[in-house]
Amino acid sequence: MPYRNLATLESWLTEFRDLGYEVAGSLKVIVQDGDAGADTGLVGVHLAYASTAVYVQPVPGGIGRWEATMEPRDDAVVLDAAGLLRLSGELAMLSTLCTFLQTKSQVCIDTDAV
Repeated sequence: MPYRNLATLESWLTEFRDLGYEVAGSLKVIVQDGDAGADTGLVGVHLAYASTAVYVQPVPGGIGRWEATMEPRDDAVVLDAAGLLRLSGELAMLSTLCTFLQTKSQVCIDTDAV
């Protein structure tokens, strides 16, 4: 099952940061209760270069796949070329984080299957 508890997600985020990925904003594990009280975990992402609420979570039934959701905004984000470049770096980090979490989840799924 791709859902992981708070402690596991905290350790995965620590490992991700320790690998040297630049996180300009912040990453935070948020408790999210799932079906039957399961602690499914949710990663909140605060982008430094756009005030868009983003969260990363496992895809239900996605066999270890993770996805990022960007919440709707009330105001437009206007960036110059340098700002766009900085934001693109953050989005690249977010993509890498999803891939990292998918890999960690898949290892857990494979281990549980043995």
